[in-house]
Amino acid sequence: MHASCVQAVHYCTGRVVPIPETTEHELAPRGRSAAQRAYDYVKERLLDGRFPGGTLLSENELAQRLGVSRTPVRQAFVQLEAEQLLELYPKRGALVVPISPSEAEDVLEARLLIEAHCARRAAGRSAGTREALAAELAGTIAEQERILAAGGRGFAWPDRQFHKLIVGAAGNALLVRQYDALRDRHQRIAAATIAADPTLIARFIAEHRDLAAALARGDGDAAAELTAAHLHSAHELARRR
Repeated sequence: MHASCVQAVHYCTGRVVPIPETTEHELAPRGRSAAQRAYDYVKERLLDGRFPGGTLLSENELAQRLGVSRTPVRQAFVQLEAEQLLELYPKRGALVVPISPSEAEDVLEARLLIEAHCARRAAGRSAGTREALAAELAGTIAEQERILAAGGRGFAWPDRQFHKLIVGAAGNALLVRQYDALRDRHQRIAAATIAADPTLIARFIAEHRDLAAALARGDGDAAAELTAAHLHSAHELARRR
């Protein structure tokens, strides 16, 4: 049985934003507490763009959707506010914090420093390591293509996995942890860009293929340059949205 359809309101424009239909699979407890379920449900939609910046989320309506009391939803909101994804408005709900231009610039700078370096390092690894990386990257690209064929929803997740594989292949655990700290912001920006223009997915996939090929042949200079060009391109597209 599906819960009844509920809505959120865009705080700045007053536009009604429907909260996507929830399946029984999503509502199944699977050993998680009500607060964990509420947190997972809201955060997933914050990161994939279904709850865009500026949307005012209703505690009561989300509780209805999830079939829980308002308390676990309130707990989820408090946790997400601590992560700077929501801003609480007592007796009104929680505002989805928009991605600011300065935040996007900071994320770009951090990703350029980490990812271009890691791409160069990954390209310099042994042939066997590069071969294993190529197989993993091919798997994420195949998933990206499947999502593209299905309409594009959910692309931000395999996009993030593609880039994280390259960072991990550099073999520096400290850089992986630093990169992981960016993951939520990275995914929100990517999702917002793609939501504005889903046709960009094909372009991003083509750039991923070129980068994967440079890594497979061990061309560190090309891998670093392609990474930087890819990130700059995505950033410029995001700025125009």
